[in-house]
Amino acid sequence: MTMSAIDRCLNQINQVIVGKSHEVRLAVACLLAQGHLLIEDIPGVGKTTLSHALARTLGLRYQRIQFTSDMLPADIIGVAVFERDAGTFRFHPGPIFAQLILADEVNRATPKTQSALLEAMEEHQVTAEGETRPLPEPFFVIATQNPMRQIGTFPLPESQLDRFLMRITLGFPAENAERALLRGEDRRGMVAKLDAALTPEELLELQRRAREVHIADPLLDYVQALLRQSREGAAFEVGLSPRAGLALIHAAQAWAMMAGREAALPEDVQAVAPGVFSHRLRGAGELADAHGERLAQTLVAAVPVP
Repeated sequence: MTMSAIDRCLNQINQVIVGKSHEVRLAVACLLAQGHLLIEDIPGVGKTTLSHALARTLGLRYQRIQFTSDMLPADIIGVAVFERDAGTFRFHPGPIFAQLILADEVNRATPKTQSALLEAMEEHQVTAEGETRPLPEPFFVIATQNPMRQIGTFPLPESQLDRFLMRITLGFPAENAERALLRGEDRRGMVAKLDAALTPEELLELQRRAREVHIADPLLDYVQALLRQSREGAAFEVGLSPRAGLALIHAAQAWAMMAGREAALPEDVQAVAPGVFSHRLRGAGELADAHGERLAQTLVAAVPVP
């Protein structure tokens, strides 16, 4: 298996998600880094289509969970049903037992239901009816979130946000890309025709290889300088945790591997930093209301490259 396997995946997804090659690359890097992805954007810009295209291209079993205010945790995890003939309860797995989960509009559900994802995302297992059940491998959650100003949303708590390795936005397409969308084939039909470019076993091997990308001591110094600046800089209310630093390293390793390198470079860190930091930073002072991506860019700009 060569790096062309990743290129085939990217090219195939970019045929469906037009004009968003950087965002697609970040999404694939997030999966290769064994992380979960949060997409925050308005409805209708391709969040669901991206997740479905990723699942088809990577050969993963896919389930979409539409979150609503009346959803219960059992609707995600599953429920035990009494079977009269056998005289016992039988567990019926919920949609969480797939390899790629789309948690659509996750902030429309109540905090109790949102928390049902926590153990699954962190431990790759769920506990139901007193029994712990492992989830399939690989296991990847893509959650979509509507902007907080929209009616009927429940903000994700910080502990839940921290489970996502990256947060990205798709935004509106460029004019030429939008014209191609308006003229072109229906995106759902295109997704249905996609063939798997990888097997789950090949994907697991790529994830393993990403963790083997070399991280030199000077690069670790750079990552620690970014963390230190976030904690000491006047622009930030709360500093980044060591977990955020690990997420940054893992994402940079995946980004470097996708470029065919055996060692990560500062530019790899800078490429993934906005996605890794944007949902973990809170601004202070003049940046109190700034969007997370702007805060991440401010942080990166404040730390010299080694």
